Amino acid sequence: MKEIIKITLNLMVVFIVSGVILSLVYANAKPKIERNEAIEKEKALKSLMPEASNIAVQGTYEPMEGKMAEYYVAKDKDGKVLGYIASSYSKGYSSIINLLVAVGTDMKIKAINILHQEETPGLGDDIGKQYFQDRFKGKALDQLEVVKLPDPNKIEAVSGATISSRAATKGVRTGVEFLIKKYQGVSQ
Repeated sequence: MKEIIKITLNLMVVFIVSGVILSLVYANAKPKIERNEAIEKEKALKSLMPEASNIAVQGTYEPMEGKMAEYYVAKDKDGKVLGYIASSYSKGYSSIINLLVAVGTDMKIKAINILHQEETPGLGDDIGKQYFQDRFKGKALDQLEVVKLPDPNKIEAVSGATISSRAATKGVRTGVEFLIKKYQGVSQ
């Protein structure tokens, strides 16, 4: 019996020490991770509207239950509105996809950027590649439909990854719909 108590106490000490070490590492790493994520997001925003001098957060909305996202207005150096950007989320095949979508004042897509996804390597993760993201350029809300065969007026799915393609497109659609509701008809 004494041996069981000794082993149990030793295991408890190991678990407690391990927990304390993990907590300290996490507490130290979390601010650095958040700072790096903020830097990456700023780079992504600037890449969506490189001609903008100022991209400012306007507020938040809920594109997916339990997920809050920001939306932005992009202006040139004279304060003229160039377009709008929305962050969005969508449930993919194996992950939550986080993306940014930029639209011009005409509400047509200028660019998208997949910020985070963990879709199947070699298949669904192709939604993060530029060739897929370029398929959204110039598209209006009514053109955000995934098709399997090439169609210049729709979004061609990544081969073998229709679920991921549809999820990314749904996230883009959600962002564009929100921006249209928020800004369509607003004077520049």
